[in-house]
Amino acid sequence: MTAFLPDQPMLEGLFRFIALDVETANAHRHSISQIGLAGVRMDGTIETFATYIDPEEPFAPFNTELTGISTATVRGAPTFAQAWPLMAPALSRHLLVQHSGFDEKAITAACLTSGLGKPKLHWADSVKIARKAWPEFRGNGGHGLGHLKEALGLEFHHHDAGEDARAAAQVVLQAEQRLGKTIEQITGKTAHLQLSFAF
Repeated sequence: MTAFLPDQPMLEGLFRFIALDVETANAHRHSISQIGLAGVRMDGTIETFATYIDPEEPFAPFNTELTGISTATVRGAPTFAQAWPLMAPALSRHLLVQHSGFDEKAITAACLTSGLGKPKLHWADSVKIARKAWPEFRGNGGHGLGHLKEALGLEFHHHDAGEDARAAAQVVLQAEQRLGKTIEQITGKTAHLQLSFAF
């Protein structure tokens, strides 16, 4: 786990795409307690970063049991309002990958709740990408990270934001290989500062 400090860079430079995952403290989408990032370099290597976030809200027992994150865990961590302005410039330059639509909704809700305005980000969904690459999983385990972990031989600790972000990135990379297409070709989405990538 990397502590989030203003003088410590999270992910530096240009990536093909960045996978993002969040964990929350309770049923409120804006109650983010952890943010994980996994940046995929041009050569396919993955760099990760994760930080705890103080949601400034109570933790629900269900969420703490699921993620292992509690009030004690986030003590001394930055609030979302403190952390996001340091992360947003780099994230806004890249195509972001989320596994399902929850992460985009949570980030948007946290930005609005924190008075930061709606973020201008470019999102792709690795669930939709996985459905195109492995249609045989529909009704046969599905395309959630839990099943993909087993089916694709991924190694990660589920419900840790950094680990889940890395897993989402790995899903996209395997899907690209299976389909013989780039993420841009699969999704039709891009970010304006992305570099093109060819197999």
